[in-house]
Parts: sequence; structure tokens; C-alpha cells
Amino acid sequence: MHGRKLLPLALILAFPALAIAQAAQQQGLPSPEAAQEQALLEQSRTQVRGFSVWLGETVNDWFGDRPFEEGGKVTNGRLGLRNLWRQDEGWNTNVRFRARFDLPNLRDKAYVFIGRQNERELVTDQSEAFTREQLLLEERRKEDQTGFAGVGVALRKNLDFRVGVRGGMKFYTQARYRKQWALTELDRIEFRETVFWNNKDKFGSTTALDYEHAFTPSLSLNWQNATTISEKTDDFAWGSSLGLFKRFGDDRILSGEMLVTGETGAEENVDEYGVRMKWTQPVYRDWLIGEFIVGHYWPQREDRERERAWGVGVNLEMRF
Repeated sequence: MHGRKLLPLALILAFPALAIAQAAQQQGLPSPEAAQEQALLEQSRTQVRGFSVWLGETVNDWFGDRPFEEGGKVTNGRLGLRNLWRQDEGWNTNVRFRARFDLPNLRDKAYVFIGRQNERELVTDQSEAFTREQLLLEERRKEDQTGFAGVGVALRKNLDFRVGVRGGMKFYTQARYRKQWALTELDRIEFRETVFWNNKDKFGSTTALDYEHAFTPSLSLNWQNATTISEKTDDFAWGSSLGLFKRFGDDRILSGEMLVTGETGAEENVDEYGVRMKWTQPVYRDWLIGEFIVGHYWPQREDRERERAWGVGVNLEMRF
């Protein structure tokens, strides 16, 4: 029991240690141990990048004779290690990966994407603010996560169509539309609509509507909303978040949010509400990003009164 109580403390201490180490290195020459760790990070990123380029070259050769070097590229590459702890669920660690490949033999026609993430969120195209990792909820690797690959076609500037396959050779399709409007110089709205199909949920859709008001160039108020419905559930799963975001430049962002999630038709329409604070910053150069989240939640479990639970998350993401 005492070991479990120490887990959130270890997480809280880990993130500042990374920031302190980075600041120390910026003040002078790194120690031999730090130099060795930096070399290991650089080598790891080079290997991940090299594997992705090799994969892009291989897939590109399936569609024609133009070599990958003629305009091919790997974009939006992300490899993330997520460490979460919640008072009501315990410790959880998982890995996420994704990348997009622009291939010369598919230029102006399509792109290829691969990765690994939560299966439900992949198919429904869930907004990041309401993913399980951002809500600090447990995620079982075998049951919840899946590898995926697919082909996307950009039909118009704001519209694309995707066909993909996930674990167990299960197919899914998505038609995705997104549009932004500047209401004033300080106010912006973004609308996203994804219509999806898979053999489990059949047809369904996810609608997201976000509003942002900029108080200053670095401080903004964000109101994020998302809802999902499918033939299987016939009810709306929804989430809403209201928070302040302060940017300090160089991917350094501090945010505080109030959020609520639920589902219509359930015994309790509000599944959970809570507050969370998040700090994001580079921990090595501009491609290794650290994220620290702390939250307090009031979840509703079946046949029980609403509970209270603390949650902590420390995440590292390598961009390549």
C-alpha cells in the first residue's frame, strides 16, 4: 500500500528533474554522464527516423517506379511514452506511435499513415482533450490499444477520406472535414466532423466545436467540445472543457482546465467531472517534449456514490 502511495510522488519529482537537468546543461558543458545520455537520445531518434524512412521507401515502391528521394517525406512523426497514475485505478504505462508518409508514387493522390494508439479513439477520431491519456484513465495494452495502417486521400482543402486496418485485420473508414473561422481578430472557431464506419460500431460520427478567445498573444481562453454517436450505442458520448492557456514560447505551455464527460441515455448523464493543470516544455532540444499533468476528478461508478480521485501523468514524446 505504501509503495502505491509513493508512485504519484515519484512522478511529480521526475518532471522537474528533467527541467533542472536541461537548465544545468544550458549553463555550461554537460557532464560525461549527461553527454552519454544525449548521445543515446540522438542515436535513438536517428534509428526511429531511419526505420520510418525505410518503411516509406518500401511502401512507395508498391505503387510505382518513382524513388522515395524524389519528394518523399515522413511528417508528423511522434513516439510517446505515457506514465499515468490515478487514485481510483492505479499505475498505467503505454506507448503511442504515429507518422504520416507523403510518397512520390502517390503524390497529389493520397498519403499513407501508420501508428499505434487507443482503438476506440482511432476509429472515432476523438479530440485530444478527451482521450484517455489526457483524462489520466487506465489503458490496457491488449484490450484498448491497437496498431493501425491506412491510406488517406485529400479530396479538398478541408476534406479527406481514409481507409485503414487495425489489429486483427479489422477495417475502418473515415470521412473527415475541418474548418476554421476568424470571428474577430481575437476570436476563432474551429469545427471538425468525422463520419466513420467499422464492423463493431457500424456507422457513426464525431463532432467537435472549439472556441478560442485571445486576451493577449500568449494568453487565451479555450472552450472545447466533442460528441460521438454510433449505430451500436444510439446515444451521445460527449465531453466539454473550459480553460486558460498561457504560452511562454518554444513549446512551453501552462494550462488550467475544468472538464466534464458523460453519455446521454446512461443512468448518470455525467460520467465524470474534474479539474486539471498541465505544463509542457522541451526537455532536450526541440524534439523531445515533456508533459506533466495533475488533476482531481469526481468519477461516477456503477451502483456507487460519486467518488473523488487524484491523477498524475508524466509523458515524453519524441518528434522525428
